[in-house]
Amino acid sequence: MTTTTLPPTHDAERADLLAGLAAARHALTGTTRGLSDEQAAAHPTVSTLCLGGLIKHVASLEDAWMRFAVEGPSAMRYDLPDGVTWEELAAGTAREFPQWAIDHGNDFRMLPGETLAGILARYERIAARSEEVIASVPDLSATHPLPEAPWNEPGAVRSVRRVLTHLIAETSQHAGHADLLRETLDGRTSS
Repeated sequence: MTTTTLPPTHDAERADLLAGLAAARHALTGTTRGLSDEQAAAHPTVSTLCLGGLIKHVASLEDAWMRFAVEGPSAMRYDLPDGVTWEELAAGTAREFPQWAIDHGNDFRMLPGETLAGILARYERIAARSEEVIASVPDLSATHPLPEAPWNEPGAVRSVRRVLTHLIAETSQHAGHADLLRETLDGRTSS
């Protein structure tokens, strides 16, 4: 008779959450199958969204949240230049824009010299790092305070578990956007 030892509940939970995130990633990246760099950079709707940009954005988002899971709020700083207000930044009238805001804007488009293959490879590296982080975090209930920003409630905290559910939701939402973009490009979707 053999005895099977079941993994602790938190290990099963980690596996389930990572599987959900992997499925959402697959749905997102599947929308780019067979596309050229030019098609991945195209804006087929009235918005400025493109498939390559959506993947860049989601990859950057996942990278930042995984750093947050390990380092806390210092991993996601939203400092403003001296004399610049959030209202000016939101209105686009700031005399100077912080680098994090410039980077965020650039994540939604393919810049000159970027390729779809390069974007997908970066996303794969970030996904692999995320799995390492989640495997090494002692407790999914561990929390960190959210960084100061107008979109975060003052004093709010986020657990590693909630970071993962947020990433699954964000990636899934953007996979839906990507399906619409792909369908507009050539009538295909990720499935």
